[in-house]
Amino acid sequence: NTHPLTRREMEVLRLVADGMSNQQIATTLILSGHTVHRHVANVLAKLGVSSRAAAVAEAARLDLI
Repeated sequence: NTHPLTRREMEVLRLVADGMSNQQIATTLILSGHTVHRHVANVLAKLGVSSRAAAVAEAARLDLI
């Protein structure tokens, strides 16, 4: 059972699920805010959702987190 998310996208998704802002994620993973924004956008697109909350719900449904 594979999914299209990269390892880094999974890391970002888990931190989104923990309630972190993009800036908090950037600090935690030592990335730029722009990079985190791009990862979050990629996660939303790949999961076919339009919000962070929906991404977390979909990821939970798919047993990704």
